[in-house]
Amino acid sequence: MTHRVLVSSPMPLSSEAEQLLDERVDVEWRQVAAQTEEALLENIGNASAVLLGLAPFTEAVVAAAPLLKVVARRGVGYDNVDVPALTRAGVVLAVTGTANSSAVAEHALHLMMTLAKRSHLHDRGMRQGRWAEMRALPPNDIAGRRVLLLGLGRIGRELLRRLLAMDMEAWVHDPYVPAERITAAGGVALDDWRPALPEVDYVTVNCRRTEETTGMLGDAEFAAMRSSTFVINTAHGGIVDEASLYRALRDGAIAGAGIDAYETEPPPDDLPLFELENVVFTPHVAGATVEALNRMDVRSVRNIFDLLEGSLDPQYAVNPELLSTR
Repeated sequence: MTHRVLVSSPMPLSSEAEQLLDERVDVEWRQVAAQTEEALLENIGNASAVLLGLAPFTEAVVAAAPLLKVVARRGVGYDNVDVPALTRAGVVLAVTGTANSSAVAEHALHLMMTLAKRSHLHDRGMRQGRWAEMRALPPNDIAGRRVLLLGLGRIGRELLRRLLAMDMEAWVHDPYVPAERITAAGGVALDDWRPALPEVDYVTVNCRRTEETTGMLGDAEFAAMRSSTFVINTAHGGIVDEASLYRALRDGAIAGAGIDAYETEPPPDDLPLFELENVVFTPHVAGATVEALNRMDVRSVRNIFDLLEGSLDPQYAVNPELLSTR
């Protein structure tokens, strides 16, 4: 039996992942670069598996793929996937687990250190010949600073370990993680995180965007923070209200922000936040290091093979209840 795999991604797969696909005599695969619903509808008809980038995987796409058995997301997020539609059709959605967790945690720490050390400002000033002015803008230590982590999933756990290694103090809010597990990891567990806002130096977002978390950092939360506080978002756009963040940064209610995820991606050229110097921007690349991309590609291909062979590890399945029926 031949398994037809559709790779939906504008980026080529890593050579290791391509080799895995090419070595299978029972697999035919091809890649579609366009990240649109229309491109999926045009190409998915005979696919038994899809290795998915960021194209919208809608109910209409599911309906157009009668042979589909698995969608392997090239990452850990799946906001672009209609999971209920997949589940109703008996199609397993697989993600890449911890493949990019360490990369995102490193990026969050990188943004924190860039803001603390004022590297972005120093670099810009040095290029403009403002040596004396930059010397008068000293960096800050991060040791001893207190960080509030909103979420302790795969990435949050990796970040927590790094913060502790940097002699920082970590307060953690995650309603889905038992307090004793947070304590055992070295964090301080918080049931109610908002009263802690006046006490922390950094707030870092490490949770998924849901109805519960959308807009969870807005005007009231920024008003409660100290003027020296930094906000870091390497998770998802929409969790931090961008209009509220802009006002807080513009008015000096908080000190700065590091942003890797945006409400609209790519963000508009006239995004008001771009006017501000106390923000460090990156183009949603925290989890897209060269090494992490390879790990995600390889894991995605293995997820497809494992599902087709009936051996997918449930930790990678978003709808693992379907595995018991296979």
